[in-house]
Amino acid sequence: MPTVTEPPPTITTPIITERVEVRTETNRPWKVILYNDDWHAFPEVVMQVQRATGCSLEMAEWITHEAHTRGRAVAYEGTQEDCNKVASVLRQIRLQVDVEQT
Repeated sequence: MPTVTEPPPTITTPIITERVEVRTETNRPWKVILYNDDWHAFPEVVMQVQRATGCSLEMAEWITHEAHTRGRAVAYEGTQEDCNKVASVLRQIRLQVDVEQT
């Protein structure tokens, strides 16, 4: 007797378009802001962003492009200590950055 098999269920992954952050007033995250400048070549900034943040080439290019076209970009988000370390590496080649609490 033949058996009828059901097709496998379709699993869809929802697309998340908005990042949700949960913060407390005593432990708010910090961010590193990278500003555009006219002194560094684009590839040089991309490489330094990668060194500082450990992000992928594609992400470093996106951050650099954002800073170049909009004047500023969030290069990194994390604890104050981590943000200060990232900012320090970016400043090694005299990139202009700020560390801000969000």
